[in-house]
Amino acid sequence: MASESMKVRSVAVPDQQTFGGDVFPLVLHCDTRSLTLDDVVSWIGSRRDELQEQVETHGTILFRGFPLKTVEDFDRFIAAFELENFPYEESLSNAVRINFTPRVFSANEAPADVTIYLHHEMAQTPIFPSKLFFFCRQPADEGGATPLCRSDILFEQMLIRCPDFARDCEEQGLRYTGVMPSENDATSGMGRSWQSTFQATDRADVERRMRALDYSWEWLLDGCLRASTPVLPAVREVSAGRKVFFNQLIAASQGWKDNRNDPSKSVTLGDGTPLDRDSVLLVAEMAEQLTFDLAWQRGDVALVDNFLVMHARRSFRGTRKILASLIATHDRTPA
Repeated sequence: MASESMKVRSVAVPDQQTFGGDVFPLVLHCDTRSLTLDDVVSWIGSRRDELQEQVETHGTILFRGFPLKTVEDFDRFIAAFELENFPYEESLSNAVRINFTPRVFSANEAPADVTIYLHHEMAQTPIFPSKLFFFCRQPADEGGATPLCRSDILFEQMLIRCPDFARDCEEQGLRYTGVMPSENDATSGMGRSWQSTFQATDRADVERRMRALDYSWEWLLDGCLRASTPVLPAVREVSAGRKVFFNQLIAASQGWKDNRNDPSKSVTLGDGTPLDRDSVLLVAEMAEQLTFDLAWQRGDVALVDNFLVMHARRSFRGTRKILASLIATHDRTPA
């Protein structure tokens, strides 16, 4: 079947939002039956530029009704976009994940009852992806939605409702501190070991990597590593006049909690000043009000612009299998 004969249309879904005349997220539904994956790959190949423009305009594209079932199907779907892969093992993310292919890994291995709060992927590190792919192999029996929030809209609202806090974040940036275990801890949403995080086998290698990235650190008696990032921007400009609240403030202040980490100590302003608790709660409340909950259906793929959109994970019951992939940052790099 030629890709030109595929019937793909934009459809409305419950609670879909509209900002500046553009829907969020954009949902593209494939109505053609008896498709092969080759048909889908050909269709993507003929529309790469258009799809790239759409995700940068709408923030997220949800592909629904496409014939994807396996890890290999998802891998080929991603490859059809011809975007540069960002291997997870080279990232500084704090989440435990399982790699299935060089492109594809589990979204997060944290237990089902753990809520993962809104964040831009790896915004707590100096190195972050430009886009994310998610794929639903199996939706949860109950819950398990992926909340999505347009952080450019959030920052616009912050300038109105908490302008002093918005200005402090923009002018000073944020510094993040976390304690990494000596072995992966899949019971925590931030349980990735320091060996895995820094791709190192001993402390000397880790220290060389941290020194190059301008981290500060402290080795703890139990073998864990307390590390603090350099000051990182909390607000970034993605285009002329378009600013985003690009950080992990909500996730760090609400969700970085386990037997090693205290959320109240996980993030400060760039000068070390503690964050105003009331302002943080207000921002989290504003973000929640802007959130679209992506309720997964089997076979769904979401392409998310990491510069524009924060994501999270609701707790769930049953088995939930969401896979992910990262795209390297080269174009539209936030200032």
